[in-house]
Amino acid sequence: MSELRTEEEQIEALKNWWKSNGRSLLLGLAVALALVFGWKGWQQRQTLAATNASILYQNLVDAVISVRSAPQSDDQLNTAKHFAETLKDEYDGSGYAAMGALLMARVEVDRKDYDAALAELDWVRQSKVETDLKSIALLRSGRVLLAKGEADKALQLIDTADGDAYSAAFAELRGDILVAQGKNDLARDAYASALEQADERARPILEMKRDDLAQGGRS
Repeated sequence: MSELRTEEEQIEALKNWWKSNGRSLLLGLAVALALVFGWKGWQQRQTLAATNASILYQNLVDAVISVRSAPQSDDQLNTAKHFAETLKDEYDGSGYAAMGALLMARVEVDRKDYDAALAELDWVRQSKVETDLKSIALLRSGRVLLAKGEADKALQLIDTADGDAYSAAFAELRGDILVAQGKNDLARDAYASALEQADERARPILEMKRDDLAQGGRS
């Protein structure tokens, strides 16, 4: 009889505990399940978005190849622009969108539409992508400005660059700009700085540029 009473007391205690805590327990469980399934859903959406962006980028690459093989084809150019704009509109924070804009900037340079190229590069610089891609866009913007004959603007622009993995390339570009401005002594210093930071593959061209100035081969 005492054992039965003990069991009844335990059951009653369990009922009372459930009345006090059951609702919060179910709520906590529901929140935990929502978080788990929400996280899985977010991961699936991210994977799907990355896959779609990758496919779009590959389509862009194929279109750009067609543009470069048939530069007079407006249809291919418009197709490439469509893919690039779709990447920017729908996947603006992705590396694919930034790489697409860099690719289109190359196309516009080939067409000598430097303003359009700068617009693509500016988009990359103002986007949410990783710093390396922004550095590449900044470097290429300086080169485009130099090609436009705007050496002063190019120099002002690359002066905003932070020290990073592309410091040798920025130093070389600085030398090219200074040469265009007729400042050969400063240009030699820039090439010397680039040589100190460059890898073995880049050194021969830098040495040629520096030595050419030393011999008075450039005005």
